[in-house]
Amino acid sequence: MDRVMKLASKTAVVIFSNSTCCMCHAIKSLFYDLGVNPAIYELDEEPKGREMEKALQRLGCNPSVPAVFIGGQLLNSANTVMSLHLSARLVPMLKEAGAIWL
Repeated sequence: MDRVMKLASKTAVVIFSNSTCCMCHAIKSLFYDLGVNPAIYELDEEPKGREMEKALQRLGCNPSVPAVFIGGQLLNSANTVMSLHLSARLVPMLKEAGAIWL
């Protein structure tokens, strides 16, 4: 849990992902399209990825990926990210976290 929280607070946007997950790909693409350069941790490629996935589940992520942190705050699921984007609240969050400068 400590490792996940430490990584989540290192940069403005952090995405915990699996390289073969289509929802993870969609979320990463959304952030790239918005001009964000997120820190991405592919849990299926991380040596301690399984432990990190369990920690994300303990934080309430179900499914565990994609798990998105903006400014150290867990957004939880792809549904949450997409809802924020569709309601025009995602970009202001990214600006506030220093992830974009539009």
